Amino acid sequence: MGFIEMPQPDAAIVDKREQIVAGLRSIVPGEGVITDPKQLVPYETDAFTAYRRVPLAVVLPETTEQVSALMRFCGAHGVPVIPRGAGTSLAGGAIPQEDAVVIGLSKMRSVVSINYANRTAVVQVGITNLAVSDAVTKDGFFYAPDPSSQLACTIGGNIAMNSGGAHCLKYGVTTNNLLGLKLVLMDGTVVELGGESFDGPGYDLVGLLCGSEGQLGIITEATVRLLPKAEGARPVLFGFETALEAGACVADIIAQGIVPVAMEFMDKPAIDICEGFAKAGYPMDVDALLIIEVEGSEAEMDAMLARIVKIAREHKVKRIKESESAMEAAAIWKGRKSAFGATGRIADYICMDGTIPTGQLPRVLEGIDKIVKSYGLRVANVFHAGDGNLHPLILYNVNDPEERDKAELAGNDVLRLCVEVGGCLTGEHGVGIEKRDLMTDQFNEADLHQQMRVRAVFDRDWLMNPAKVFPLEGRLESSEAA
Repeated sequence: MGFIEMPQPDAAIVDKREQIVAGLRSIVPGEGVITDPKQLVPYETDAFTAYRRVPLAVVLPETTEQVSALMRFCGAHGVPVIPRGAGTSLAGGAIPQEDAVVIGLSKMRSVVSINYANRTAVVQVGITNLAVSDAVTKDGFFYAPDPSSQLACTIGGNIAMNSGGAHCLKYGVTTNNLLGLKLVLMDGTVVELGGESFDGPGYDLVGLLCGSEGQLGIITEATVRLLPKAEGARPVLFGFETALEAGACVADIIAQGIVPVAMEFMDKPAIDICEGFAKAGYPMDVDALLIIEVEGSEAEMDAMLARIVKIAREHKVKRIKESESAMEAAAIWKGRKSAFGATGRIADYICMDGTIPTGQLPRVLEGIDKIVKSYGLRVANVFHAGDGNLHPLILYNVNDPEERDKAELAGNDVLRLCVEVGGCLTGEHGVGIEKRDLMTDQFNEADLHQQMRVRAVFDRDWLMNPAKVFPLEGRLESSEAA
């Protein structure tokens, strides 16, 4: 694809490559600095694979002290820095430039401490999302945010994009489960924000950092909330004749004040794809599917499900299937969490990430279908219905330049529709480079200027994860940030 402009590398920095690499090696010795062209290739892109740039070098520190020294060195030499976790970003948030150093946090994956009395854990941010829950599950606790990529994605990347997941309807997204941070600024200063208390004094700088997409500094440790596991959980499949009926059902459930732990949507193409991969037992004679999970005691689950079933019947539900064992429940969620990977087996796709008011679901689902069909393409919808975070997968042939362009145009139109109905450009994938040039569709010039001034306070020379989030022509000069 060629619609997104990528900045030209700074030739002066590229020319000093050997000097810069030597400085990096003095901080992180041995195999911690990667410069071999073949070994750099895995870092040229993330899960937004349409754009690729090989970085100047990659560094894999193991301590906050090393990260601090690396940042101080890069800041002093004017070298751009790209923070990177597992590279699962779907918005190009970790794509580097040729004059940039990638600082990968994959070796920083320890659980520093667990405090059950406060229901908190301190972890290094290279740890995977699922590993946090794995560390406390034996004691009856878990970490709530659960992105579909939780087996691979890291806490650092979750914080950068404010990731959510299927269970965010009840438990919230990353920002609702994050209490403290250890942050390294561009000049190497180490700052500790927040802590183990649930409502710290002063400005909410932890909230500012969560979702900042690696533009304000590098987070090395996080204090996260732990929650006790529910007494029981029960996912139920609801199959509908049409996607519009399923969307209207979701809107009515929320409108009546019912809050299941999760409410996920799939349309017919997504059902076919996921069932073909996971053999989860999804009904195949419906055009739309809701996975609604309730939790609590048996009595609580029965009562909530009775209310949900009543609403579903009002929307002509065709199939209702409750999981009857832990194995069936696991299969249901395997199908949903495998959706992106399963889709990749049959076609190339762009995964969008708009968020809308739940009451607009029927209108937007109809609009997405019309938009994608107008470009002669197909779409599979699978998303977090309860909080209106849409993930339409626009299918195309990556080897057909015309289809590639159409897919990107269709995706842009879908995001504009989300903004038009009162939503926003992103729910959990971030802006990155994917939505950077659409920011003017949601924010006016004054809005963007104020956001950029906040960014420049932390990084006056704009060395942290450059060319992301803000349109390239919008960068502030250092004098404007004063």
